[in-house]
Amino acid sequence: MDMRISPRMTEHDPSNESPQHVDPIETAILDLVRQCPADKSIDPAEAAKLAYPGDWQGRMKAVKAMAVGLARKGQISILRKGKPVDPNTFKGVYRISAPREMPLESSEDGSGSEDSPNA
Repeated sequence: MDMRISPRMTEHDPSNESPQHVDPIETAILDLVRQCPADKSIDPAEAAKLAYPGDWQGRMKAVKAMAVGLARKGQISILRKGKPVDPNTFKGVYRISAPREMPLESSEDGSGSEDSPNA
């Protein structure tokens, strides 16, 4: 029986690692939301500052992208004017909270996806 190690056997196989790589931004968002009272929300900049204290301003787009992904999975809610909005269509200033129910009608979410009948 040949016991030589082939080059394939020495290659790094990430599937054998027990803990998966977790993004520091994801960790920061989820940790801050867990620590936040149920009726409160966090500023996305707080997550950026926690994950990357020296370069948080340059990470704001990554925070938004991560927040959108987490909201799509139902792990958080993205809020505008204190109300949950569709993570796929919102624009502008937002906050992050624990998951909340989406309102049936959202005319002031800033997404521009629905017209208000009072407009």
